[in-house]
Amino acid sequence: MGTHDADRFDGDDGGGSRFDGGDGLFGGDDGHGARSGRRDARSDQCDDGFGQRDDFERRTAPYRRELLAHCYRMVGSVHEAEDLVQDTMLRAWLAYDRYDAGRASLRTWLYRIATNRCLTSLRGRTRRPLPSGLVGALEDPGAPMTLGAEVPWLEPFPDRGTAGTAFGAGAAAGDPAGVVAARGSLRLALIAAMQLLPPRQRAVLILRDVLAWPATEVAEALGASTASVNSALQRARARLGEAGLTEDEVTEPPDHGQRVVIDRYLRAFEDADLDALRALLTEDVVLEMPPVLNWYVGPDAYVAFIARVFSMRGRDWRLRPASANSQPALAAYVRAPGDDEHRLHTLQVFTADQGAVSHTVVFQLPTVFAAFGLPEVWEG
Repeated sequence: MGTHDADRFDGDDGGGSRFDGGDGLFGGDDGHGARSGRRDARSDQCDDGFGQRDDFERRTAPYRRELLAHCYRMVGSVHEAEDLVQDTMLRAWLAYDRYDAGRASLRTWLYRIATNRCLTSLRGRTRRPLPSGLVGALEDPGAPMTLGAEVPWLEPFPDRGTAGTAFGAGAAAGDPAGVVAARGSLRLALIAAMQLLPPRQRAVLILRDVLAWPATEVAEALGASTASVNSALQRARARLGEAGLTEDEVTEPPDHGQRVVIDRYLRAFEDADLDALRALLTEDVVLEMPPVLNWYVGPDAYVAFIARVFSMRGRDWRLRPASANSQPALAAYVRAPGDDEHRLHTLQVFTADQGAVSHTVVFQLPTVFAAFGLPEVWEG
């Protein structure tokens, strides 16, 4: 593949893979380059059909959660990732009788299918941003609230059930503009930065730096040359470096110190103690709130906006610890004047560095509440 082809590979079309046909419900590829088409009816009618299905379910079940994380990294939405995993499993089942363990492990085969389903899904679509990646920060915490109702917002990833799950076998931690550490590959700041990449660059970055696939294997999966894969990886790393990520944002897992900070934040918020809240913030703290476009930088604007929230919603809050994107989070419930119940208001996801909160993303999206299974009414 020449320079022109490499540039086209790095482009923004999100498609073009040889593993991705579009002709019919079951069109596409089984991950070995063979057209899947519709399964031979005999396989569904023979005596061992149910046994084959049971074998498929048993063998693929361990990979569903990590495939969900993989698709989420690609598309930035949990509910879309769930649909893509379902589509991946359907296509894998339809091609299961042609799967060749001698050519690829089952895990690799499934990732090939999932990656190309994601690329097809992303074709011609806009990225999923956070407000800070879409508009400039505001200085006035009292500015009118502007909703980005039509924006397909980036969503957080629920951590429930992720303990011990191998989300990747990436290289050791390093400069975030270079190698992405597997343990930080779900951090919200990194997922947001990945949205800046064209879909195929995003796929290459994830397959190479998170899953640690050899360039030759990535090239085979995407129907490209090794040279174009290496070019795409260099460009992706460079663009991540330009996004201004810090190492803490992408490589630091939650630790006891972070949880202590968030516990203090919880108590200060429930007490409506603005001074205590301010003491827990860094000098360059960021507060953003999709689907609201307004976002703010600095402790003065942060605290002034929280004061505005208290004046609008009241001061009777209950917060429950949660976890999202390998980061501490809080589900916030408020009891309005005259109401007998505390009702779900937001999910707040935190980045805490060196004993203080440096970034808070406050989600007020129904899709997020559903993904995290948050009850609408406080259950004390």
